[in-house]
Amino acid sequence: MKSNSVLSRPAGGKAIYRRDVQKTDGRNLYLYGYSPHTLPIMDGEQPSKVSGSELRYHPLRDSWSVYAAGRNKRTFKPGAASNPLAPTLSETQHTEIPFTDFEMCVFENRFPAFDALASQTASLNGTLISPAEGKCEVVVYSPETNGSLATLGQERRRLVLSAWIDRYENLYTDDHEYILPFENRGDEVGVTLHHPHGQIYALPFIPEPQQKAVAAFESGYDLAGELIDWKDGYWIEEAGGVVAFAPPFARYPYEVWLAPLDPVSGPWEFSEEQSDGFAHLMGKITELYDRFFDQATPYMFSLQAAPKDHFQHFQFTAQFYPLLRAPGRVKYFASLEQATGVYTVDVLPEDVATTLKSMKGTTP
Repeated sequence: MKSNSVLSRPAGGKAIYRRDVQKTDGRNLYLYGYSPHTLPIMDGEQPSKVSGSELRYHPLRDSWSVYAAGRNKRTFKPGAASNPLAPTLSETQHTEIPFTDFEMCVFENRFPAFDALASQTASLNGTLISPAEGKCEVVVYSPETNGSLATLGQERRRLVLSAWIDRYENLYTDDHEYILPFENRGDEVGVTLHHPHGQIYALPFIPEPQQKAVAAFESGYDLAGELIDWKDGYWIEEAGGVVAFAPPFARYPYEVWLAPLDPVSGPWEFSEEQSDGFAHLMGKITELYDRFFDQATPYMFSLQAAPKDHFQHFQFTAQFYPLLRAPGRVKYFASLEQATGVYTVDVLPEDVATTLKSMKGTTP
């Protein structure tokens, strides 16, 4: 795509522009906005990408783990003056974004877990090893250093959604098997950069939870059908044909999912109405969490779309996993959860729905 090309999917009837830039160490950066981005690049950037990662197979769990020792050197809680996700305002103090301003952007992570240039490693004492081929990208929601999905505003959330869809389409074209856009928020989740942002991982395999979801949908499980039955007890809010609900089988206290009533395999299939509803609910659930917990709620948020070549039956969801079980109380996932995968949940999902719905009438 040429610089400042128009994306095929507008947001709210407004054109979305993308400008492609290559950073000095070869990493790609994409600027997204409602207006063409024409600012000159700030000269003098000298980043250095960290490379080297591999997959190792766990024979007792039938799963893979990724090893990327270089990530241990990644930026850790920088001060405001060295925030790598802010605009570059001085030729002597570069950030990851070499422009004095932008609307939002996506760039290849300097410290990737999955790397397109990962190379084959020799076997290790019989352990299966494979290159951790893939891609890791950082999604910067805004040039502002503070904010959240709740405070970005609907237009900016629609812009973020448009960027996610564009990256899905491009990364699946690049032959990755599974794409995961996600956001980690809060110290309790391990966030080391508090500038509003998320990430996208493009994996060379389909992880076990997504394999099981594929199998369930292909065997006939109908989440959209279940949603209708759950309306009275588990729905929190509906907007544009998309529902925010506390699933009856939640594993996290205050876990909330977003799903369209008319199922789609991924957000690239959203109607205009569904896009509006989904963008609204991303902000609304974040707002309700912050009201209830009376703080910037730590959570994990992910988009669960169909893996490659499994689009026909898959039903898209987005999932919020908060790291609190009550205001001021962290939910720890300790021995039982880690050793067995059996989760202990401290609050009933139907009570979660009632509680979060009651927050809609409170003052933020």
